[in-house]
Amino acid sequence: MFSRRPLSLLLAGLLFATPALPFDPLGSEAMTPLKPSPRLSARVGEAPCTTQLPDPLAAIDAVDLALCNHPQTREVWAAARAQAALVGVARGAWLPNLNGTGTATRYVYENDAYNKSTAALTLSWLLLDFGQRSANIENAQQLLVAAAATQDATVQSLFLVALQSYYNAQATRSAVSAAQSAERSAQEAYNAAQLRYSVGVATPADRLQAQTALSQATLNRIKAEGESRNALGTLANALGLNAQTRIALAPAPALPTEVSFQKDVDALIADAQERRPDLKAAEAQVKAAEAGVTVARGQGLPTLSLGAGPTWQDTDGVIVRGNSAGLTLNVPIFSGFDTTYRVRSAAAQVDVKAAQRDRIRNQVALDVWKAYQSLTTATQSLKTTADLVASAEESERVALGRYKAGVGTVLDLLSAQSALASARLQRIQAELDWNVYRATLAQSMGALDYTLLQGAAEGRP
Repeated sequence: MFSRRPLSLLLAGLLFATPALPFDPLGSEAMTPLKPSPRLSARVGEAPCTTQLPDPLAAIDAVDLALCNHPQTREVWAAARAQAALVGVARGAWLPNLNGTGTATRYVYENDAYNKSTAALTLSWLLLDFGQRSANIENAQQLLVAAAATQDATVQSLFLVALQSYYNAQATRSAVSAAQSAERSAQEAYNAAQLRYSVGVATPADRLQAQTALSQATLNRIKAEGESRNALGTLANALGLNAQTRIALAPAPALPTEVSFQKDVDALIADAQERRPDLKAAEAQVKAAEAGVTVARGQGLPTLSLGAGPTWQDTDGVIVRGNSAGLTLNVPIFSGFDTTYRVRSAAAQVDVKAAQRDRIRNQVALDVWKAYQSLTTATQSLKTTADLVASAEESERVALGRYKAGVGTVLDLLSAQSALASARLQRIQAELDWNVYRATLAQSMGALDYTLLQGAAEGRP
């Protein structure tokens, strides 16, 4: 229950409040969650918000920019501030209301006229309402908890989007490098076929097949460059910047040589159901709806109010002063079953919010399960693709040497080059998947913060 404050303090606050100094007597700003920033996500060291784009841009810089500059962070913070102010509104119901009224009237009757002025200062204070105000405060506070949890969920979502966009931009840049390497290899194969054709030891078909492979490699490189530009635009958008913003990426850190991942998925799911901010928000919504039932029920119960204040009247020079004080008991008798159906509606809202909470709880389990399985697969793929690239590179070297020596066919060489290009792309995809699914698992557990980037060098999720 909110304590009643002396009327004198309230009046003093009203007198001295100025637009330059926000007046917050009920402390709503203190209830507002912190503005989304790198510090909310376990950023190590000082990380003040900035709009300056680092050159080159590292993953941690991308997250900083996303949390500081993305419009969605401002949106959820403003929503939390609005809900904190509504808690102040609910608490203010415990305070008395003071109203001043005044009238000035001139009466004219044929040849006679006189003036009449009245003024009154009325204090009204609701003393008893059978729990409505307490329930309103509980409702507003639970909605504030939900707003804060929603802000936390949004911060983690933006964190994940920034990382996904950054890793994808790095992957497409690597794909461009792989496509350029494939194009150089195809050019070397074409040169070898052209040389053998010019000395009469190769057929025109060999030269044409090598030319076709070179044209295809060039086309692949052009497409890869376009996808890389699109990925950079998507990254800029995720950081709250214009899509055409020029971004230079930092070199991708080397992945650990030995990567392993083994966890108890049941324990991960249980942990996620304790930590996920969207589930916390849903639980707070249920409690707010339960308080709404009390509010609806209280609207049909009696209220007791105190009213007091001085009056002043001047009728053509005759002044009358007075004072009044009294208690008012309001007992609702019949309101067209309004309260009955308000209570029913509020109770149904509790069921709605409870069902939404249960749905989110099930979704949390699914999110963790899928992210766990995806990360397990990506971890296994890292080692396999490393072996695949190594064997494909050796096969391509052997095939090129055999062809130049005249003991291999152009089809063998082109097949080996195609296999190498495919292996390199699969390696790039495996690295992208490993980075993204590590972040996705952390986000699905409600634990995505800067510690993930610190653990990257150790190969742990």
